[in-house]
Amino acid sequence: MDWMFPAALALTGTMGVLMGLWGLWYLVSGLACVRKPKNYGFHPARTRFAVLIAARNEELVIGSLINSLLTQDYPAELYDVWVIPNNCTDNTALAARNFGARVLECTVPVKSKGEVLRFAYNRLRGRRYDAWLVFDADNVVDRRFLAEMNNARLAGAQAAQGYRDSKNPYDTAVSGCSSIYYWMMDRFHNGGKAGMGVSAMIGGTGFMVTQKLLDKLGGWHTETISEDLEITAQAILAGEKVAYVPKAVTYDEQPLTWEQSIKQRRRWTSGTLQVAQRCLPALGEEQANRPRLTMFDFEVTLLLPAYQLAALAGLACTALTSALGGRTLLQALVLALAGVLGNIAWAALTATVAAGVVVTLEGKWDRRLWKGLCTYWLFLLTWLPITAVSFWKKTTVWEEIRHTRTMAPQLPGR
Repeated sequence: MDWMFPAALALTGTMGVLMGLWGLWYLVSGLACVRKPKNYGFHPARTRFAVLIAARNEELVIGSLINSLLTQDYPAELYDVWVIPNNCTDNTALAARNFGARVLECTVPVKSKGEVLRFAYNRLRGRRYDAWLVFDADNVVDRRFLAEMNNARLAGAQAAQGYRDSKNPYDTAVSGCSSIYYWMMDRFHNGGKAGMGVSAMIGGTGFMVTQKLLDKLGGWHTETISEDLEITAQAILAGEKVAYVPKAVTYDEQPLTWEQSIKQRRRWTSGTLQVAQRCLPALGEEQANRPRLTMFDFEVTLLLPAYQLAALAGLACTALTSALGGRTLLQALVLALAGVLGNIAWAALTATVAAGVVVTLEGKWDRRLWKGLCTYWLFLLTWLPITAVSFWKKTTVWEEIRHTRTMAPQLPGR
């Protein structure tokens, strides 16, 4: 047993170094957000868009999205809004038609949004669209969205992600936490990647993929439950970068309960693991043949679940090191508990400060957000067991999260 203490100590130190290097890279890339995003200029409206909305039991909310799309500051003859109802037990299709959208009923069995989008693309690709836009049915879209994506495409972008804002940041603590998370992604992830000159990440809604890129990829053929991350991987392997277009804003409805949030984040983590398993070998081979910073950065992103699992293991190693230091059982238990609680307290403080920083930078300060700010550390901490469970058993089927908010996005008080 004498060997266990130095072994645990060495393991703890090694994991600490590796996690520190991973965190340092994210810190450096996040700080790159101080550089202003690329200016795509102003271009005449020339892009013909297909707007795709995969919808499952979204009768209550889809009207707001369609209204926001049909009132875009963009020529109506240059885009079509397509709703693709799938696995519905309500009147989503009828509601979509009544609000003025075109409806393409999904006639094949589908288990994920990616399969729905592939079905729609295969049915519509003969209509000579220049680019494809994807939104979730619970969204509301800023009226300049299509115009800004037109600017990005005509400036050379083959894939682009817009700014993901929140419809309901003040409803509950959970919706506040989810809103802060997306503002973090906007500012520090995609904003930072844009500042470094590497690829942003497609985030599930409010994104564009051009027909030129899809031709290069051989069509729309995502296979995982995380179609957004998989398309990002495919674009990077094809030598393209995902552009970040912060002026193209989408308002997204956030989960209201911890149960909904955990279900959502488990799906995200399972999808990341699927994409990592599917794409990391090809990314590694391409990196070995033609090293690129964009590819390295995306590989680091795909390792996020491994980092989270290592963080959980790090807490266990801290406790084990304390317990094996030649102390009594009671002393070991007290020191182990103190070590774990100390790490959690430090992480909570860091997360809360980071949340306050991003809320300030994004101009989102509002007293109604206090519940989200106070519990953001818990939101991040609960991701550790979610990741551990996802390594053990991945989610492979998209599960419905019912959306109900029909009103306009809640904006900060003045």
